[in-house]
Amino acid sequence: MRIIRQIGSLAFVAGLFTTVFIGVPWHVIVADNPVIPWWLRAAVFSLLGGILIVLVSLAIEQMSQAARSMDTPEEKTDSDMLLLNSDSLPEREVTQVLGLVQGHTVFAVWLGKDLSAIVRLISGGELTEYTQMMGRARATATARMRARATELEADAVINVRYMTTSVVGSAAELLVYGTAVRLGPEAD
Repeated sequence: MRIIRQIGSLAFVAGLFTTVFIGVPWHVIVADNPVIPWWLRAAVFSLLGGILIVLVSLAIEQMSQAARSMDTPEEKTDSDMLLLNSDSLPEREVTQVLGLVQGHTVFAVWLGKDLSAIVRLISGGELTEYTQMMGRARATATARMRARATELEADAVINVRYMTTSVVGSAAELLVYGTAVRLGPEAD
């Protein structure tokens, strides 16, 4: 279903740009000719057909999601570095504070996915395009913060915080930061 929606989104974007940036100037230049050329008709049908494909694919996807359970898979990590949102560990002592570490990224969805999200705003449901975008942004920013902590030879990053802001349109900035520390041996 995602591939069909991508094709519809691509058809919409191609039709939109052809109509707006080629068709409108063409009409202004040759306004006395009432015949609409085949390429402008194709662009308009591509634009409208793309919207229709996205709408139908979203409706089918929403019906199938309603039938399934909405369990979220547990995130997996390949790092042994401990990340905590608290400023201490009950069983371990912080032996050295290495300093602030951060990871930062700005993500956006392309216009075709924006169209899908706008339709979901009207029809209701989770804006999966933005959910996926923010998930990728969070994973990227966290990996960058971990890499910086690894460079400092940290055992953990404590007091981890995430911040997000809207940059422009559907672009979002995500910043994750925390304090890189070295830990003493585990208490028995």
